[in-house]
Amino acid sequence: MAIRKSTMQEQVAQAIAQINPGDRPIATIHTITGPSPWLTNAFGLIAQLFVKYYFVTVTEQAVVFHKAGRMSSRPKELVVAIPRDEAARLVSGVDRNALWSSLRFQLPGEPKPTRLNVARYWRPELDQWVLAVTGAPATS
Repeated sequence: MAIRKSTMQEQVAQAIAQINPGDRPIATIHTITGPSPWLTNAFGLIAQLFVKYYFVTVTEQAVVFHKAGRMSSRPKELVVAIPRDEAARLVSGVDRNALWSSLRFQLPGEPKPTRLNVARYWRPELDQWVLAVTGAPATS
């Protein structure tokens, strides 16, 4: 089970290398979809059935979404890879907070942008990710 951030990032880099050996990760974040995690936790186990866990990585060529294991925190199957030049227009609502930050990303085939929640543990990577994708720093 991957617990250390560096181990998780290494596993995501290996998964990306299997898909596209010539690509290199720049920043990876671990995200949870759905409303605020505070609200999700208030509803308990039932709410957990409706959230999804992702590793979202910006690489030199694309923004890559991998499903993340709920228990193992390992990258699983590839969900989507979006060319990096198209990704900037799909990001909105970056909200950098003390414990849980969030952003919205318009995934292909979804009617509205998906809220991606990012824990404080991943905030330095979120800052790198937002800057690499949008060209603008994340603000508090």
